[in-house]
Amino acid sequence: MKNLLQTNKNKKQMKKHLLILMVLFAFIGLSVKAQNPKVNLDQSKRLGGATKSTISTLQLKGEIHTPTSDLKWKPTLTKRCISSEPQEPQAELIEKIKAEKLKLVLNGQSNKNNNSGNSDKSDKSIETVTPIVGVNYLGNLNTGYSPLDNSIAISNGGIIVSVSNDVIEYDDMTGTNLYYNPMLTFINDASITGVCDPVVIYDPGSDRFIFFCQVCPLGSNSQLLIFFSQTNNPNTGGWWYYTLTGDPMSVGDAFDYPKVAISNDELFITGNLFGEPSGTYDQSVIYQIDKVAGYAGGALNWQYWSGISGSPFTMLPVSYGQNGTYGPGIYLVSTDAGGASTINLYEITNNISGSPVLNYYSVATTTYSPAADAPQLGTSCLLNTGDCRTLSGFYLYNAGIGTVHFVFHSDYGGGTSGINYNRLNINTLTNQSSTFGLAGVAYSYPSVVSYASTPADASVMIGFGRSSSSLYPEIRVVNCDNSMTWSGSTYVKSNTYVNCFGASASQRWGDYTGTSRKHNSSTPSIWMNGMFGNSSNVWDTWVAEIHNSGTVGINEVSKDNLLKVFPNPIAESFNVNFTLYENTNLNISIVDMTGKLVKELYNGKALEGDNNFSFNKSNLSNGTYFLLIKNDKTIFKNEKIIITN
Repeated sequence: MKNLLQTNKNKKQMKKHLLILMVLFAFIGLSVKAQNPKVNLDQSKRLGGATKSTISTLQLKGEIHTPTSDLKWKPTLTKRCISSEPQEPQAELIEKIKAEKLKLVLNGQSNKNNNSGNSDKSDKSIETVTPIVGVNYLGNLNTGYSPLDNSIAISNGGIIVSVSNDVIEYDDMTGTNLYYNPMLTFINDASITGVCDPVVIYDPGSDRFIFFCQVCPLGSNSQLLIFFSQTNNPNTGGWWYYTLTGDPMSVGDAFDYPKVAISNDELFITGNLFGEPSGTYDQSVIYQIDKVAGYAGGALNWQYWSGISGSPFTMLPVSYGQNGTYGPGIYLVSTDAGGASTINLYEITNNISGSPVLNYYSVATTTYSPAADAPQLGTSCLLNTGDCRTLSGFYLYNAGIGTVHFVFHSDYGGGTSGINYNRLNINTLTNQSSTFGLAGVAYSYPSVVSYASTPADASVMIGFGRSSSSLYPEIRVVNCDNSMTWSGSTYVKSNTYVNCFGASASQRWGDYTGTSRKHNSSTPSIWMNGMFGNSSNVWDTWVAEIHNSGTVGINEVSKDNLLKVFPNPIAESFNVNFTLYENTNLNISIVDMTGKLVKELYNGKALEGDNNFSFNKSNLSNGTYFLLIKNDKTIFKNEKIIITN
C-alpha cells in the first residue's frame, strides 16, 4: 500500500513537471516570434561596468486566486500610510535649489506673469495629432496612502490592470470593473502587513501580465513580491507568487523606488538601496530574473548587479515600445537627481545563461536641473515635484538604429517644472531632448509610450500631472510627433485641491503617472491613470483611453467643456481615518437617521495603528447617514455622511 501511494505521488509530480515543461516550450515559441534586436555599441566609449553576483534559484511561494470584493460598494480597510521616501544623494542641496526656485515662481505669480490662459498650445503651425479622451472613469479609490504611485497595463485582449497604493483592479475597455481588492487582501499572506510601490506591465511577447510590489514600511527586512499571471486574463485565471529579498547583499539595506521591464526571456527590476536605520543612500542595484519559468510557476534563476559605474541613482530599464520584446539583455538609462548635462546609458549584454557583462556609457545632453514644488489653487499646500530622476521610457529598433525614448521633469524656465522628453541614439551615443511646459505652471511626473504603428515613426504620447496657483491638480496628456513637434496638451481630469498632512508644507505628488499602449490596436491607442483631488481633498485615481480619431467619450480638449463619462455614473470615494490601539475585529456599517441598517460594508480583522476606510458613496441616495465603526465593546467612529446629488 505504501509503495502504491508513493507511486501515485511520483506520478502527480511527473505530471506537474511535464505541465511546466509544456508551458515553458509554449512561451519560448511565443518569444521567438516576437523578438527585436539590440544594436552593437562602440566599445571604445565604454567607461565602466558592474559586479555580477552568483546565480541563485527562487522557488514558487504560492498561487493567488483571491475573490473580488464588492464591486458596487468597494469597501476597503487599510493601514493609513503617508509614504516618506528615503533621501536621495545631494538631498540637502536639491532642497535648497528648489526653495530658491520657489521664490521665483511665487514672485512671478504675484506679478501675474505666470500662465496666460493656462494654454500650452504648440507655437508650431503644423500639428499632426491632437490627443482625444475616450472611455474614462474613476479607478482605484484612495485608501489613506499618499502618493498613489499609479501604474497601468492593458493586454492585447483588452483586459486592463490598474494598480495604486494600495489597490489592484481589473477593468475591460468599456470601463466595466471586473475585479477590485486592497493589495493585502489580494495577496492573502498573513506574514505581510503592508505593501507599496506597485508596478504592473504587460508582456506582448508572452501575452501575460507581471505585477510587482514590495513590503512596507521600508526596512532592513525588505521583501520584493513578484506575480506572474497564469493566463492572459487574471480575472478568470490567477497569479504565480514569488518573494525575493530586497537586501541582496545581506547588509541590512532597504529597497526603494522600483523600476520594472522585460526582455525576450527575462524580467529586470531596479531599485535604490538605503542603509538602515539611518536611511543613507548606499547604491542602485539591478535584478536579472528568468521570466519564462515564472509564467509556468517554475523555479526562477536570478542574479543581481551591484557596484555599478557612474554612481547612478534610480536606473530605468526599458522594455520594447511596440508589439513584441527585444534582447538578449536590456538597456537602462539614468539621469542625475540633482541635475547635470549628461545621461548614463547601461547595457546588460546577454541572458543569465549567456555570461552577460554590464557596460556603462555617458551621453551628453542639454543641461537640466530640479524645479520648485508646485502651488495649487485653493490652498497653500504645495505639491512635491521631487527631483530629476528618470521616470519612464521604452526602446525601439528601426533599420539598424536603436533608440531609447525616456522622460523626466526638470526646470522649464523661471523655476517651474516641465516635461523633459529624450531620444537617445544608441548607435551614435547622442541624445536629442525637448522640453514642454508653460511659465508659472508645474508639469510633473510624465510617463511616455509609443504612439505609432511602426518603429519608423518615433511619435509618442505622454501623460503627466499639472498644477499652479490658478489650477487644481490636473491629469493631462500631450503628443510629440516624429519630428518632435508638440501638440497642445489635453485635459483628462481634475476636481479640487489636496490637503497637506499634519504640519507638512507639501504633499507627495506622483511618484508616477501610468501609461500603457494597446499593442495590437489597428490605430494607435493608449490607456493612462493618474491622480486628482477628490471632494475629501485626498487623491483618487482616474483612468482614461487616449487616441486621436474615431468614436470618443469626450469630444473636447479643454477642461471647460462638458464631460461625458461612460459606462457608469461618476463614483467617488468616502474616506475616514481612525486609530486602533490593538488588533481587533471590526464591524463597519451605514445606518440612516432612524438607525436602520442600510449596508454592512466590512466585518473582519483590523490592525493596530492608524487606519483608513473608504467606500464608493455614489450608491447612497440623497439624505443623511452615519458610518459606524465598532467592535463588540466600543464604537470607534460615528461619522455623519450627507448626500446631496
